[in-house]
Amino acid sequence: MINDQAQSASEVEKRATHAENSSAPSLPVTPRGEATRRRILDAAENVFGEVGYYKASISEITRRAGVAQGTFYIYFRSKHEIFVELVEDIGHRLRAQTRAAIQDAQNRLEIERRGFATFFEFASTHRRIYSIVQEAERVAPEAAQAYYRAISQGYERGLRAAMEAGNIRKLDPEAIAYALMGIGHFVALRWIIWPQEDEKTHEQPPQLPEEVYTAVMDFIERGLAKPDE
Repeated sequence: MINDQAQSASEVEKRATHAENSSAPSLPVTPRGEATRRRILDAAENVFGEVGYYKASISEITRRAGVAQGTFYIYFRSKHEIFVELVEDIGHRLRAQTRAAIQDAQNRLEIERRGFATFFEFASTHRRIYSIVQEAERVAPEAAQAYYRAISQGYERGLRAAMEAGNIRKLDPEAIAYALMGIGHFVALRWIIWPQEDEKTHEQPPQLPEEVYTAVMDFIERGLAKPDE
């Protein structure tokens, strides 16, 4: 880190210019390189989430990541590029955690219960995803749409398979996927995101009240259940 901070401003500028003019920055694939990239992305999540895209700066991201600005340009060409990659990274982590949570679920309703619980936990520990993804709708609309499409497409496939197997009611799977995503989004917004924003201290991230989770899941399960159940 000391060596990183010793890099001169002129060297940083040269690296930045080179990176902007290159087709893509070099991406170290060593464990150390991946760890550095992860630190930069995590720092970017905090900075973008706290101050927004336009007020965020590469210098603040690298300061929090503990690397020089020149190191930043090894991995990302610009602030816009890391913002887009951050949106993609958030979606990837959310989907990965959800897949791990539902992998041994016995039926579609159990998948829904585990999937929603995982999403609410993810939203609680990554509260800034809301402001980041919502801002992406203006700053990088393609990234925001890709974020939601990646979630909805997997959701739609799972629902369609369950419908074809006769496990749940036959409805339009894409419409139901987006409806369920909307439920998760606004429930988390009301009980996880808004309360935390109103508090002066943030020692512990808020958790979804058990009675709220139970009510939401009862509503979803009754909606998906076959009429004769």
